[in-house]
Amino acid sequence: MELIFPELHRLGGVERRGNHAHKDNLKHTLKVLDNVARRSDDIWLRWAAVMHDIAKPQTKSYDPRTGWSFHGHEVVGSKMIQPIFRRLGLPLGEPMRFVQKMVFLHLRPIILAEDVVTDSAVRRLLFEAGDDVEKLMLLCEADITSGIDAKVKRYLANFELVRRKMKDLEERDRVRNFQPPITGDIIMKCYDLQPCSAIG
Repeated sequence: MELIFPELHRLGGVERRGNHAHKDNLKHTLKVLDNVARRSDDIWLRWAAVMHDIAKPQTKSYDPRTGWSFHGHEVVGSKMIQPIFRRLGLPLGEPMRFVQKMVFLHLRPIILAEDVVTDSAVRRLLFEAGDDVEKLMLLCEADITSGIDAKVKRYLANFELVRRKMKDLEERDRVRNFQPPITGDIIMKCYDLQPCSAIG
């Protein structure tokens, strides 16, 4: 793996400083892949699972007060996809763009699970994920690999809240954007009516 897929190889291992240690991101990635594979046979969603944390080694930083963080790994990771796909001989068209999108967006539903979320934030996620929003939610749920049951239940409940927010917003937008199927122009043509200044 170190020769064929060094980016994945570098995810392995745990670094400790004081009382702080981060999880082994390679083991976590393989668990996420297993979780996705149990629920989907989509090969590119599985590749997204493999790649979702690919930039954690490059973005890893340590703060003695808060411990380890990997800020921006979703952005850096999405930029790593094309060179990896090219080197591995994977398709550089729509499958690659799908994996890039999943990697870039995989943290967004966690943020939306917070209590106060604006409609514009939910709308932005729906717009950016497009038709792949359900696959994104599946990846996010698969990303929960904690051994602490209470934590898993809390995250799953939060993702359910995000799903409800998205459904509610889509429903409200549908009502607001509703256009009647028959326009005044159609009625005028059908009944051979002329414009009337009294009506408008």
